[in-house]
Amino acid sequence: MKTKILPFLGLLYVACSCAFPVVSEKEKEDMQLAKKYLQNFYDFKEEKSSLFKTKNFNHMADKIREMQSFFGLEVTGELNPETLDIMKQPRCGIPDVRSYSTFPLSPRWKKEDVTYRILNYTPDMLQSDVEEAIAKALQLWSSVTPLRFTRLYTGQADIMISFAAGCKVHGDFYSFDGPGGTLAHAYPPGNGIGGDAHFDEDEMFDLCAGSFLGYNLFLVAAHELGHSLGLGHSDVFGALMYPIYMARDTRDYTLPQDDIDGIQALYEITPSKTPTRPEDCDPHLTFDAITTLRGEILFFKGSYVWRKSPYFSDIEHDTISSFWPPLAAGFDAAYEVDKKDRVVFFKDDQYWAVSGYRIEPGFPKPIQNLGFPTSVGKIDAAVHDQNTKKTYFFVGNKYWSFNENTQSMERGYPRKIAADFQGIDYTVDAVLQKNGHFYFFHGSNQYEVDIKNKKLIRIMKSNSWFNC
Repeated sequence: MKTKILPFLGLLYVACSCAFPVVSEKEKEDMQLAKKYLQNFYDFKEEKSSLFKTKNFNHMADKIREMQSFFGLEVTGELNPETLDIMKQPRCGIPDVRSYSTFPLSPRWKKEDVTYRILNYTPDMLQSDVEEAIAKALQLWSSVTPLRFTRLYTGQADIMISFAAGCKVHGDFYSFDGPGGTLAHAYPPGNGIGGDAHFDEDEMFDLCAGSFLGYNLFLVAAHELGHSLGLGHSDVFGALMYPIYMARDTRDYTLPQDDIDGIQALYEITPSKTPTRPEDCDPHLTFDAITTLRGEILFFKGSYVWRKSPYFSDIEHDTISSFWPPLAAGFDAAYEVDKKDRVVFFKDDQYWAVSGYRIEPGFPKPIQNLGFPTSVGKIDAAVHDQNTKKTYFFVGNKYWSFNENTQSMERGYPRKIAADFQGIDYTVDAVLQKNGHFYFFHGSNQYEVDIKNKKLIRIMKSNSWFNC
């Protein structure tokens, strides 16, 4: 009987095993990397029992969505190439949160004189260069707060700074992971280990701006010392407290506005000589430019940005410099070509193209490159029609039609705005396309126009998008 049953079971095994897809070694490695990343930075807890496999899968998908939302990726819950790419980038070892933030209970130093001590040095750099990098990093934070930093050479300091590699004991239970991955970690203000900053000695550190040889110690230290003062991570791309390392020119480097807002809020400092952001529900609120960006709507006024996300009910507030530090505040117009993941900004007679948060090389360029006559000195508003693949530029009481496929202006333009868009006989401040309609902004009002029939439907306040 046994001889008859065993072959049958063997065939059954082969038949069943062929029904499941073969998982490659790379896919296994990527899954392990993702699990570790989510455990380290998004509080993912894996159930070991096979009975909880479905629960694990759903919980992991939720954590992937949380991580994708934080980094401004498409929120799918799937471990796609874009998500894996972020997970593989060098970063800080502290978990992530949204916007600028503080640690639980908002710990901070209860004094203005804070001491620090450098316990040891990296062999990658001269000791004097390490000392300079640390001092410059601290000066960034003291320049926008009343905090003063004094270096100690012996004894216990508030902030103890050290370099250690791998599993080597360095005052905590969190070992480093070798080259790449986690660059450093630090602790919020407090007794004992509180305030201390640890750097991974397996990394190559230097003082060069944008060097390919190593990581700029000044930038890494400035970020970690932000934690030592009580700040958590920020989801604002370009902020110093953004969790991923970003090489940049450190000459004349100053703190981005998001970091200034965070540290001053934590230490209850009233900003001085800083233009105030208009209130969301100010009935007189106007906008300079409006565009979509990866599913969000961005509203611009001066140096400020309002972000309306489909994933969160609250309106978020940022600054232009937090997204694109090199760009000057105050855009005239902006539009997104979502199929190209590209946003174009206009200021006076120049324009910039950005992909997400990266300014494309070769910009700015003169607007005449797009086909405008030299008599046009600036663009008032712009909007891309996702259906026709055409972009409309508004200047005064006229508008142009630009073909994104051929990258050329269409014949027969400019035309009168009022002739083609019923009820729009004003200078246009900004235009937004949403849900099959164009929204023309003029002063504190917006005009909803049916795109197909080009007829005015209704008039609303400009800030009605903010639930006002």
